[in-house]
Amino acid sequence: MNSRDPRELLPLNPSVFSILLVLGDREMHGYGIMQALAEKTDGRERILPGTLYQSIARMVGAELVEERDPPEGDASAGPRRRYYRRTAFGLAVAKAESERLRMLLAMAVSEDIVTEPAQ
Repeated sequence: MNSRDPRELLPLNPSVFSILLVLGDREMHGYGIMQALAEKTDGRERILPGTLYQSIARMVGAELVEERDPPEGDASAGPRRRYYRRTAFGLAVAKAESERLRMLLAMAVSEDIVTEPAQ
């Protein structure tokens, strides 16, 4: 169990935050993470393979994600794909970063830099 304060890692690198958001409660391999990010953002956000795998390596070291065995029946061709899952600490860090960004967005709204999103 990780007892570190999630706020110690803030602000997050945008790639790290995107990966934490995309993983949700699923296990995904790297290419799947890249595809899901592009899909969920209608192609507006992308992550390149080099950035993805460097970020994941740091995230494993920081205990934000963990490497998992491939699911039963993984039919991927070639070398074994590595699958990743967000940890409980990774979720706590993503929540802390979301709150930090919410505060900044509220400041931008109060300064008429952006309009408040429709509910």
